[in-house]
Amino acid sequence: MIEPKMLTEPTRYLFFTGKGGVGKTSLSCASAITLCDRDKRVLLVSTDPASNLDEMLATPLRDTPTEVSSVPGLHAMNINPEAAADGYRERVLAQMAADASDDERSTVREQLSGACTTEIAAFDAFVGLLAEDMPEFDHIIFDTAPTGHTLRLLSLPKAWTGFLEGNDRGASCLGPHSGLKMQEVRFRAALACLGDQTRTTIVLVARPDGSALREAARTSAELSALGLRNQLLAVNGRFHATKIDDPIAVGIEQAQDSALSTMPVALSTLPRDEFPMLPFDMVGLDALRALFMPGSPVVAASGSVEEAKVGLPPLATLVDEIAKGEKGLVMVMGKGGVGKTTVAAAIAVGLVERGHAVHLTTTDPAAHLSFVVEGAMRGLTVDRIDPVAETKRYIDKVMASRGRDLDEEGKALLREDLESPCTEEVAVFHAFSRIVAEARDAFVVIDTAPTGHTLLLLDATGAYHRQMTRQMETVVPGRIVTPLMRLQDPDYTRVILVSLPETTPVSEAAMLQEDLRRAKIEPYGWVVNRTMSASGTTDPLLQSRPAGERVQIDRIKHQLAERAYILPFQAVPPVGIEVLRRLSGKG
Repeated sequence: MIEPKMLTEPTRYLFFTGKGGVGKTSLSCASAITLCDRDKRVLLVSTDPASNLDEMLATPLRDTPTEVSSVPGLHAMNINPEAAADGYRERVLAQMAADASDDERSTVREQLSGACTTEIAAFDAFVGLLAEDMPEFDHIIFDTAPTGHTLRLLSLPKAWTGFLEGNDRGASCLGPHSGLKMQEVRFRAALACLGDQTRTTIVLVARPDGSALREAARTSAELSALGLRNQLLAVNGRFHATKIDDPIAVGIEQAQDSALSTMPVALSTLPRDEFPMLPFDMVGLDALRALFMPGSPVVAASGSVEEAKVGLPPLATLVDEIAKGEKGLVMVMGKGGVGKTTVAAAIAVGLVERGHAVHLTTTDPAAHLSFVVEGAMRGLTVDRIDPVAETKRYIDKVMASRGRDLDEEGKALLREDLESPCTEEVAVFHAFSRIVAEARDAFVVIDTAPTGHTLLLLDATGAYHRQMTRQMETVVPGRIVTPLMRLQDPDYTRVILVSLPETTPVSEAAMLQEDLRRAKIEPYGWVVNRTMSASGTTDPLLQSRPAGERVQIDRIKHQLAERAYILPFQAVPPVGIEVLRRLSGKG
């Protein structure tokens, strides 16, 4: 059995964070089960809007602790962002003066209707768990949202502190000042708890590849800047080849060795746990226990790579279909860590190879596009939506328009209001809207952020759509075109969902598809990425995976996707224009 350092003398709180898809949920579940097997009482909490904790534990969860009957001592819960937002709104409204008018309450309720409030409320619920004593549990383990989302939540207390100082003007986009001020002490206490090494361990989870390790290093630095230096690195999915004549297996091991030997210095000095790649999906209690017990009798699906080959067209076919048009928006979406950036970059390069000019951009705060493209190509423009730059641009624009006729005191008050944490959300939405509109004249490919963050952006798009249609329906009936209307137009937008051929990523992509359909956005197709079935490997561990893949690919083909395409596993991470050309069928 592996004895993880994080469980040798475990702190009361374990906080798992990292890039999407690196295995945070698997490690947090396995840790909780291990502690319960030691007769500890554990509460496992997911703060991820796209949580799959229910599926991992085979237990329907709520936003209150629910007993996991198959693991004595274990309770688990999901923080429901919408329910948290409802509760938060009621608490803020309750702080208003008793004589506040209906119009004043309605204004505040409208200010608290956006996605930013949902994010704040989820964090508020998270803080509540830290603030409560909860003596019925020996340990509380947090399975967090993908890194960019989590860091935004963690930074809110400091952002709010700066925003609240001297701001007594009543309402902002975050609601009444009094409603926030009452939370300040709790938020300071939460940060103090998170930074206390006697109470909390922050586990940075990463795969042994350059992209995930760079993200872990960025996370480590930003957490340290918040005073959270009690960190441990968990490297998940370590692989060692058993056949030296298998180029796929040898390539995977060499790529991992290289990534780990060149990891940023800040990471190399942290305490480290390593966990092996396993031949099966991490779903169910036996599989989760096997994560810390390599060689335990968990039987993978039988079959060979040849037997598991499936009849899906390659990514090049998808690019050919898109290239038949002269312009349009391509949005690549999915759970973090499934390869959205690679797929988006390969589609963009493939379109350029087929004679089109393409703007490739990303809404992901982690912004890995530049590492994947790594080079210039005539006809291809690559950039990203930079939240800091967009926020400055938005503030300057508002100051120039609304502040033009204000005196110095008025300008100072306006700028102070624009320094609230919600301004970034508005600024990013405006940048997103501009890029969506560009597809009227050319191809635009957007690599989206991990699912939870993307849904917040789509929620802002929907709110803007509702606001604009209410305002314009009596002025210019039928003439307004909002970003949401463009996303809903299948002739304008093609949404591509990316998934790995594994149970959890497929289930999460299916949930995302349902969310999109509720917004009347119909996905064009799915890309099944990193399929070992098409790799030709002869390594025993790697050969055990394709039969399980076949089950998920059949599920996608026959139950979920209108169209599906396949992208084989790449032994070496696909980086550079030439590699992307080969992936998209031109090389």
